[in-house]
Amino acid sequence: MDGFGWGDAYDATIKRIKAQYGDKSRLGMAALMWVSHAERPLRADELCHALAVELGSPDFKASNMPSVSTLVSCCQGLITVDKEVSTVRLIHLTVKEYLSTPPDIFFSRPHATMAEICLSYLNSKPIKAISADSSPETPDKPFLEYCSLYWGVYAKKELSDNARSLALDLLQEYDGHISIKLLLRQFETLDLESFGPIIHFNGLHCASFFGIVDIVTALIEKGGHDLNEEDFCGLTPLAWAAMSGHKGVVEILLGRGEVDPDKPCGTGETPLSYAALHGHEGLVEMLLRREEVDPDGPDNYGQTPLSHAAKQGHEKVVKILLGREEVVPDRPDYYEKTPLSYAAQEGHEGVVEILLGCEEVDPDKADCCGQTSLSYAASNGHEEVVRILLGREEVGPDKQDHYGRAALLYAAWYGHAGVVKILLCQEHVNPDKQDSRGKTPLSYAAWCRHEEAVKTLLGREEVSPDTPDYYGKTPLSYAAQEGHEEVVKILLSQE
Repeated sequence: MDGFGWGDAYDATIKRIKAQYGDKSRLGMAALMWVSHAERPLRADELCHALAVELGSPDFKASNMPSVSTLVSCCQGLITVDKEVSTVRLIHLTVKEYLSTPPDIFFSRPHATMAEICLSYLNSKPIKAISADSSPETPDKPFLEYCSLYWGVYAKKELSDNARSLALDLLQEYDGHISIKLLLRQFETLDLESFGPIIHFNGLHCASFFGIVDIVTALIEKGGHDLNEEDFCGLTPLAWAAMSGHKGVVEILLGRGEVDPDKPCGTGETPLSYAALHGHEGLVEMLLRREEVDPDGPDNYGQTPLSHAAKQGHEKVVKILLGREEVVPDRPDYYEKTPLSYAAQEGHEGVVEILLGCEEVDPDKADCCGQTSLSYAASNGHEEVVRILLGREEVGPDKQDHYGRAALLYAAWYGHAGVVKILLCQEHVNPDKQDSRGKTPLSYAAWCRHEEAVKTLLGREEVSPDTPDYYGKTPLSYAAQEGHEEVVKILLSQE
C-alpha cells in the first residue's frame, strides 16, 4: 500500500480529521469506526442514529443526530454515500485495510465500543416501550434491527466490563423485548407468525444463541433460569448453542448437572440433531461422549442425526456418527427416505460414497412413493451421483416408482440433459417407457420445453414422437398446447 503512496495520503487525512474543531473530530473518527467494522453495509440513517447514542443513557436524543452531509464532511472524503441503496461505504478497499492494520491504533477496542452502543440503544426507554406484539418494522427507529442482530456478535469478539453490565441489564428482563423478533426472523425456516406470541425466549437463550461464554456464565451464576427451559419454538439454551456451533457455551451447559443433553425440542430434534444438521463435528463428538445422548434418536419425522448430516453433506459428521454401533446407516424416516436418499437428492457425492461403503445400506431402497436414491439424483441433475449409483449392480436403472416413473423420466421432466444421456447409455433402460398415465420421458421434456432433453431422447430410434398417453395426447400436442415453438419444430422435423 505504501508503495503507491496510499498510506501517506491516508495518514495525512486522519491528521486532518483529528485536527477538526469541536465535535467534528469525534464524529469523523466514530463514523470511520462504524463503517470499517460494520457487519454489513450500514444505511445512512442507521449510522446517524448510531452516532447519536449516549453510552449507558436510558434516553435517546434525536437532537444528537448529525446530518449525512456533516458526516461526509467530518470524514474528509474517506466515506461516501451510495445514493442508489442509501448505504455508507469507504471510498476504497484500501481505506479498510489501512484502518485495520495494525489493529487498535485508530480506534480503542472498536468491537467492545460498538457492543456498548448497540446495548445502550436496546436498553433505552424508547426501545423498551415498544410492545413485543408490535410489528418489527420500525422506520422511525432504523438502528433497532442492526443492534438486535449484531450486539452479540460484537460482544463475543470483545467484551468490556461496561458491555457486560449493559448486556446483563438487557438480558435479565429480555423475554418480550422487541429485538427478539428482529433477531429470529433472519431464520427463514422459522415461521414466527405460526408460533403465536414469542415467549420464553429469555436472556440465557439469547446469550447461548450468540455464544458469549462470559454472559452465559454470569446469567447462570445469578440464578433464576431454568437451564432446560424451552422457548416458544421448543428450543433450550443448549439446543441454540449446539445449532450455532458455540463450543464454549455447550461445554458450560453440559457441565451443569441439571442440563438434559438429549432433550428434544417441539419437533423432536435434540442438541445432537442440531449439531449434526449444521456440521459442527466438534460438538457432535462432545455430545456423543454423554451416555444420555442417543446417537440415532429420531425426531418427530423419523429423521436421525445421520439423516440430517447426510442431507447437508457434512462428511465428517457422517463418519463420526457411523462410528457408533447404535447408528443404523440405512434407517428410514416416516416417509421411508434413508440417509442415502437425502444425500443423493442433494448431490453430496462424498456422503453417497461413504454410505455405500456400509454393508447395511441398500442402494436401491425405495421410499413411501417408490422413489429410489437414483431417481432423486436424476430429478435434481446430479450427474456424478447418478454415475456412482449406477456403478452398483443392485441398482435398477429403470425401476419405476408408484406412479410408474423411472429415473430417466424424472431427468427428462426436469430438463437434465446430461443425466438423460447417462441413463440412455444403460442397457436395461427403456427410453420410451410410459408412466401410470401413459406419458413418456419425451412427453414430459416436450411439455416442459426442455429442448436439449428432447433432442437427446429423439436420438434413440426406440423413441417415438407420436406415442400417445392414456388421454390420447402426444409429445407434439403437449408442446403445441404450451406454445413451445422450438420444441414443436424439433418434433415435426422427426416426422
